Amino acid sequence: MTLSSRTELLFPPRLIPDLKDLRGEVWRELVEYVASLPETHPETLAFCLMMIRLNSCLNCVSGSYRFMRGCELCAQQTIARYQGTDEELIELFEQAKQDLTRHTEEQIELVPDSPEPEMFE
Repeated sequence: MTLSSRTELLFPPRLIPDLKDLRGEVWRELVEYVASLPETHPETLAFCLMMIRLNSCLNCVSGSYRFMRGCELCAQQTIARYQGTDEELIELFEQAKQDLTRHTEEQIELVPDSPEPEMFE
């Protein structure tokens, strides 16, 4: 088996549109919506987080079958074989959004207020 030149470390946003035809209409609407957003949009990031969790990207290692097949095929297979409903996938997406929001808020709290810059005359 050859190594895919498109293997990433984590699920990349560029693959989101490739997932739209794998489930029902509710899933398609979500994928089309998220695919229309910039890569740095919080909902795009949440979708990627959801996919990272579903695909077990953090456990994917070079040399593994999933790694050699590449992210695109792994993600497509994960979504196509997902045993739950489209609504459950939407719930996983909503949970990822909440997790990112909570993490962002925690990070903001950790950043101390910066002192006002001194004005030189």
